[in-house]
Amino acid sequence: MRGFCRLFAAFALCWTALLGASHPADATTIRILALGASNTNGVGVGTSEAWPARLESMLRKKGYDANVSVNAINGQTSAQILARASAIEPGTQVVIFDNGGDNDRKHGMSMAETNANVARIIATIRAHGAVPIRAPYRRIAGAMNSGQPGYQGDGHHLTSQSHARVAAALVPLVIAAAKRHK
Repeated sequence: MRGFCRLFAAFALCWTALLGASHPADATTIRILALGASNTNGVGVGTSEAWPARLESMLRKKGYDANVSVNAINGQTSAQILARASAIEPGTQVVIFDNGGDNDRKHGMSMAETNANVARIIATIRAHGAVPIRAPYRRIAGAMNSGQPGYQGDGHHLTSQSHARVAAALVPLVIAAAKRHK
């Protein structure tokens, strides 16, 4: 009988641990906005392969109640992204932004104009009480239109592998930002 009680207690302990692992009662909620242009939308790879969806999945696998919403319009410049930055939902903790710099160059904007708009995007995100994080495309895939293998044939849009690497690079940044935001 003692053996049965021990076996039952061990089973109950394992069952409780399994339930707790699959349903974390105290999972930290992180509300994230992905703000940007075509790479944020996953042009050429689809939304499920794009970094916002992958980031949400990676954070959930780590036990976070992550919700990544996307506000991205293909072809937008930094000025257009700046105009949309004021639409950050209350409660958003982290905003990851793609500044549309390559689109700026296509429209003849100077690097000084792009940098000024990036500074305003960051200020707007902070004014809404969120932590700004710039999407690390260049660090992950190199410069656009440079012939780097991290981009699709057009030299502008990230490959599926680069989207995965961007999401993985963002995970620790988002976790740290969410902790600072509390």
